[in-house]
Amino acid sequence: MSWQWKSVVVVWLFALVCAVLTGWLSLPGQHLVWISLAFAGCTIGTLCVQLATGRKEGYVDRVTISLVGAVTVLAAATGIFALTGLV
Repeated sequence: MSWQWKSVVVVWLFALVCAVLTGWLSLPGQHLVWISLAFAGCTIGTLCVQLATGRKEGYVDRVTISLVGAVTVLAAATGIFALTGLV
């Protein structure tokens, strides 16, 4: 796995950690608020990680893939929360 893919996967793992912590720590009825904040954190984290790489080639692609992955992870978590009645 190249370092460019590792910089993308880091954001996906961050989204997964945020989703697990949201399910575990947030109050009932507050999950959607915290999932939204988690996505905001993923967006800021993505921009920071990708700017820190110092590579302009493929920047937009890496940011897009990072954010689409984060949205997918957080949407799956939201679906799980909805199915289990935690929302």
